[in-house]
Amino acid sequence: MKLIILGPPGAGKGTQAALLSARLGIPTLSTGNILRAAINEGRPVGLKAKEYMDAGKLVPDDIIISVVKEVLSDEKYKDGYILDGIPRTQIQAEMLENMNVGIDAVLFLDISDSRVQKRISSRRVCLHCGATYSLSSFPPKKKGLCDVCGSDVVNRDDDKPEAVKERLIVYHAQTAPIIDYYRSRGKLVAIDGMSDVEDTTKAILKALENL
Repeated sequence: MKLIILGPPGAGKGTQAALLSARLGIPTLSTGNILRAAINEGRPVGLKAKEYMDAGKLVPDDIIISVVKEVLSDEKYKDGYILDGIPRTQIQAEMLENMNVGIDAVLFLDISDSRVQKRISSRRVCLHCGATYSLSSFPPKKKGLCDVCGSDVVNRDDDKPEAVKERLIVYHAQTAPIIDYYRSRGKLVAIDGMSDVEDTTKAILKALENL
């Protein structure tokens, strides 16, 4: 099964992608984690992307698509995957369609801006492996340390209040229109993202059963 998860920053896309990956037995492709790895490794594409991410702006389409093309050629993605963080623009959606990427469903996590801001204020991320935590609902077992790799867990620059406000402005202007793009193609599955993690996962699995 090939899925896309859409929604504003803080909607829980990464969390749901990880849970669905475990339940469905297909890998997750998170462009955010891939780009952060490129930044940590000091790769030119990563350093270029960092300028945009730190400002809470979208990474240019050509950088995103070049990364996705490279990763999707890996053998482990041949039987399906979950795209988390792409597409973020109409151009990216069209690029994916032109790549003949057969998507079974596009899961849209619907959540208000106020809930987004509340969630992100408590979000912490491991910059080494990309694992995500919430201080309010699922904090790391050891304070400040990642459960997966033991590295430091931090509040990313693009998760700070001013950056979040900018990210929401960009989301509504450039990403939200993709919802209608996929709705017109009969691919959109709207999910109430205001619920807790477990209830959201149940709603997604129930929706996928009806495909």
